[in-house]
Amino acid sequence: MTFAERVRELRKGKNLTLRELASEVDINFTYLSKIENGKLDFSEYPSEKLIRKLAAVLEGDVDELLLLAEKIPDEIRKRVIERPDAFRRFARLDDAALDKLLDV
Repeated sequence: MTFAERVRELRKGKNLTLRELASEVDINFTYLSKIENGKLDFSEYPSEKLIRKLAAVLEGDVDELLLLAEKIPDEIRKRVIERPDAFRRFARLDDAALDKLLDV
C-alpha cells in the first residue's frame, strides 16, 4: 500500500470529503487531491508536520504514514544518529535473524 492509498482509505473510513479533511489540516483541497492521487513532485511531498496532522485527524498510525511517505520518524532517526554502529549491523541481518532478535 502506498502513502496516497492509505490516506484515501483513512479519509473514506472517517466519511470525510477532500474539502473537509483539507480544512481540518489547513491545506488546499487540490493539494490533498494530489496527495491522494500520487501526483506530487518530490519537492511538493507533504512535510512531517502535515503527515502528523493527517494522522491525528484520521486517527491513523503516525509511524505507518511517515514510513509510507518514506520519512523516518523522529525517535527512530534520533536513535540511528546515536547508535549508527548498531543500525549498520541490523541492516545487514536477514528477516529470520531480525525475527529471532526481536523474540529475545
